[in-house]
Amino acid sequence: MSSSSSSASSSSSSSSSSSARVTLPGDPPGGRRAVAVWSIGVAVYFVAVIFRTSLGVAGLDAVDRFHVNASALSTFSILQLLVYAGMQIPVGLLVDRLGTKKVLGLGVVLFTIGQLGFAFSPSYGMALASRALLGCGDAMTFISVLRLGGRWFPARRGPLVAQLAGLVGMAGNLVSTLVLARLLHGVGWTAAFGGSAVAGAVVFVLLLLFLKDHPEGHEPEPVPHQGAAYVRRQIAASWREPGTRLGLWVHFTTQFPAMVFLLLWGLPFLVEDQGLGRATAGELLTLVVLSNMVIGLVYGQIVARRHEARLPLALGTVGATALLWAATLAYPGAHAPMWLLIVLCAVLGACGPASMIGFDFARPANPPERQGTASGITNMGGFVASMTTLFAVGVLLDATGDDYTVAFSAVFVLQALGVSQILRLRRRAARRERERLVASRVETVHVPA
Repeated sequence: MSSSSSSASSSSSSSSSSSARVTLPGDPPGGRRAVAVWSIGVAVYFVAVIFRTSLGVAGLDAVDRFHVNASALSTFSILQLLVYAGMQIPVGLLVDRLGTKKVLGLGVVLFTIGQLGFAFSPSYGMALASRALLGCGDAMTFISVLRLGGRWFPARRGPLVAQLAGLVGMAGNLVSTLVLARLLHGVGWTAAFGGSAVAGAVVFVLLLLFLKDHPEGHEPEPVPHQGAAYVRRQIAASWREPGTRLGLWVHFTTQFPAMVFLLLWGLPFLVEDQGLGRATAGELLTLVVLSNMVIGLVYGQIVARRHEARLPLALGTVGATALLWAATLAYPGAHAPMWLLIVLCAVLGACGPASMIGFDFARPANPPERQGTASGITNMGGFVASMTTLFAVGVLLDATGDDYTVAFSAVFVLQALGVSQILRLRRRAARRERERLVASRVETVHVPA
């Protein structure tokens, strides 16, 4: 897994003999009520991530339950991510047009039905259909939550609010790793997955009762919608912005190594290739999640205070991830030492926070009425990369007799592609962002203090 924020920020300036308060229209106030409303949206995302990542701790059980090989197992996650990625632009358009509450509500219904269907699936085909439905509902959550944050908090809080949303999502991953895994081996497949679906019903009720799209007095400007022509204009205008494309490639390059590891292939790699017990492997997956949560807070604070740190953080994360994967896969012994696996998992924890930086390129490149669409385009990046890598790893494992060194080398190919695109777009995006900043200063309204 896009961010939406108002184009406004508030600051102070002085003019001749009196000071002036500088505001841009639409900048929301934040405050306790904003936190309360935003928390409901984040709770929906939290549950969606639990459902999305539940297969990561059940991969080996799914092989036994449905009698499938590595390629067929990877199809579960590939189909789920294919639906998720394919829905990003439509969801962005829906959020821009219908608002957060309606889109989030539909998402909850779909991913809850998908989780229930997965719990009771008697066959591989029905299980695939359930994961596709789950992916469809999941696709509606993150963009909506980022849009909600942009409508309720001041624009200057955008990077931190986005990272906090990602952090809560990783907490959902932690629940999958620690709680759902134990339920799965304690009460069985149907009870574990079916029981977890209750969480979807709970957040749906909270959403209906308490969630609002925006605070009073901060309604967005009405935007005329003209069917297919409007859709084409929204997508084309967002894509023309170099910042949107740079955001997509940052998200593409940074997110997928950890996503592939957590979503499906981390547990089999640690157990089958590295010879660890399932409990120890589960602890390492938990380390990835905990590292993600800590680094997310750090990255959010850095980007909020020093916007120029965005690209160094993103590229630094890519470089560190590539280095640790290379060291692990190329280690000369039969198994990599535990200290190296620990460092690898800690570094993989930076991938999620680094992918959030992609939205910090797309956000200032687009006006408020295009934030959902631009976020959808950006959010496609990491999930397309994850889907591609999941498929490549599964195929290579079957082709090489479970040679994980060869299979995981696919990571480096996609990282190289992404870095080349980031370097190609970075100057154009920076120049365009400076132009928009100058234009916004010219339009600033000065109100006497």
